[in-house]
Amino acid sequence: MERNLHEPEIYDFRQHDRLWQRVGPGLEPYPETTAEAMPRREELPPAQESQLPGAEPNPCCMGSEAMEILAVLEGYIEEELEDRRRYLALSRQAPSWARQTLRDMAEEENGHARRLMAARYLITGQPYRPNLVCGVFCPGRWAEELRRSYHEEACGGLNYARTADGTTDVCLVKLLNELSEDEYRHAERLMALLERSLGRQGNC
Repeated sequence: MERNLHEPEIYDFRQHDRLWQRVGPGLEPYPETTAEAMPRREELPPAQESQLPGAEPNPCCMGSEAMEILAVLEGYIEEELEDRRRYLALSRQAPSWARQTLRDMAEEENGHARRLMAARYLITGQPYRPNLVCGVFCPGRWAEELRRSYHEEACGGLNYARTADGTTDVCLVKLLNELSEDEYRHAERLMALLERSLGRQGNC
């Protein structure tokens, strides 16, 4: 029967096997295809195991680099919660036009503390329990309290930026820089409140 040239030629492997048995009867004709030659996942040497995705025990973010400044982060948490308490107390004694701004800032400080506590949990796997402060926070004179709060916010922005410069954990650097910008914005808002307050006193 005439073979169609457009059809693929069917190779007879039996003919190949008979030839192989005459040349090397003790050898396996297809050694590379045997199951024994294929490496199994559980048999990989330790050197290759460490190169597999997900095998690195220390994460690239919020890992050992962040652990080095854990005590600093905990200090920031306490400071943010203290700022929240101060602004809430100050809002109850502030002029009516300033109360909502102070309440908003208190909520933002609480948000900072929550973000820092979340970062600490990512680093340690353990929740942070803030210190409970007993007693009543009593702010002083209105303008003097704004002045003190302004300096604390500005210094807080600087401290966050310095801490960001002192760590190589990229995720923590991003978080600290964002908090630094927020603290500087708080300082600007406090300065605006002070400007308005002093302006009203000058018009009396």
